[in-house]
Amino acid sequence: MSKNLAISDLLDLYGPMLTDKQRDVIELYYNQDLSLAEIAEHEQITRQGVRDNIKRGEAFLLEMEEKLRFAEKFKKLVAVTEEITARCTEIERVNKGFTYSHAIDEHAKTVRALINSYLDENF
Repeated sequence: MSKNLAISDLLDLYGPMLTDKQRDVIELYYNQDLSLAEIAEHEQITRQGVRDNIKRGEAFLLEMEEKLRFAEKFKKLVAVTEEITARCTEIERVNKGFTYSHAIDEHAKTVRALINSYLDENF
């Protein structure tokens, strides 16, 4: 069984919607890198039971992402916030190199603080 490493990211987003057993075995398989046999022993179920739970859980996670696109949207949000943060840094650098404006510096710092606050509260 080959691992789709995107499942680990989807587990973070949609994991609470899985059954407890599915979430546990997927967590052990993807995040703890345990083998099917190790998980079977840990969960006291058969290796086939572990595989079935993983397959059903993966299918559910992929279906949720196909319908909701939260992981895709999150990646875009991260890219945008990184770009805004880089632009704030550049604004501050340029501002220091020319006639310094305290107002420009404060606005750049405020934008950076807003982004960081949003990310800290939501992620």
